[in-house]
Amino acid sequence: MEKMGGRDHIIMAHHPNSMLDARSKLWPCMFVLADFGRYAPHVANVEKDVIAPYRHLIKTFVNDSSGFDDRPTLLYFQGAIYRKDGGSIRQELFYLLRDEKDVHFSFGSVVANGINVASRGMHSAKFCLNIAGDTPSSNRLFDAIASHCVPVIISDDIELPYEDVLDYSKFCIFVRTSDAIREGFLIKLIRGVSREDWTRMWQRLKEVESFFEFQYPSKKDDAIQMIWQAVARKVPAIRLKVHRSRRFSQFNTQRYDEKLV
Repeated sequence: MEKMGGRDHIIMAHHPNSMLDARSKLWPCMFVLADFGRYAPHVANVEKDVIAPYRHLIKTFVNDSSGFDDRPTLLYFQGAIYRKDGGSIRQELFYLLRDEKDVHFSFGSVVANGINVASRGMHSAKFCLNIAGDTPSSNRLFDAIASHCVPVIISDDIELPYEDVLDYSKFCIFVRTSDAIREGFLIKLIRGVSREDWTRMWQRLKEVESFFEFQYPSKKDDAIQMIWQAVARKVPAIRLKVHRSRRFSQFNTQRYDEKLV
């Protein structure tokens, strides 16, 4: 730790509540995180740390040949509706969307048969809502990717895995929170997406889904490989910081001080 002040160490702290007491002391290290929702900006930030995907919970849609007309649900969300902090928008959206035709917006959990129900629902939907919860991100985005259900992301502070090399706008729709809670805005936006645009995003989802799959043993371009590649891309910037910090070395300071004695 001493030689580089901890900057050459990597710490897996993926869950937002990981290492609550230790993180303030280990901040020079590179963290592998789900998001920065419960971290002070000087402790964790996009400059030095790596965002990793959650492991999706629903079943991967294998051999998906479903087209636009084969997914009867326009917009799908199933999960906890009443959340705190930034997730309070879920409740507002529930009241805005609950009576809309071909929209599924309901409470759900992983208990009982919840995962199978969500799998069927997301596999039969064109668009899947990814709304901020207690923190900006959740596994729901990665459930949508595995389902080839075009994610609609409403989370202003979300950080995304590998975004320095992956353009999420090619397969996701981003909506500002302030726009999403305007009456009629979100549903009009989604209904306005053409069959051609949806199909392009659906195809791209199938091309990138392997980047978010955790496999053992790891395979080429799966989540494990993508995370290590993201770590490698951080190394030059870390090396630059370390080298700059050594410009006025202890050796030169000591030699000057000795002359004064």
